Amino acid sequence: MNAGARETRATRVRVTADPDWYESAGISLGVRVGGLVFTSGQAPVDEHGATVGAGDFETQARRVLANLATVLAHGGSGLDRLVKVTVFVTDVSHQDVFAGLRAEHYTAPFPAESFVQVAALADPAWLIEIEAVGAVA
Repeated sequence: MNAGARETRATRVRVTADPDWYESAGISLGVRVGGLVFTSGQAPVDEHGATVGAGDFETQARRVLANLATVLAHGGSGLDRLVKVTVFVTDVSHQDVFAGLRAEHYTAPFPAESFVQVAALADPAWLIEIEAVGAVA
């Protein structure tokens, strides 16, 4: 460290909702650090953690985006302030469906995004999960 430099620690603030659908798992819905909100992977679950839209990619994706919007809002951000998005899907053939949803929910300047097919998600019924970073207003 330089002679005149001081170590500073960024304060981490847990982002929660009421009810908090991830609290029982021992993880945060998100964490706010400085001017950014980092979300946990948002899954197609209702406010009590129950899976919605079994077998229906679009229904699950809409729920995931709604959960993402809720977490970002509770952290002082929003879908309109997304910086980076990582979309995990179990079947990349759903990319066109998600492109349509992206057009409904994202605004310019558009966030950086990765769209990744995975072998499985934490629950076999889940077809999609999204984690993101949003800027605080």
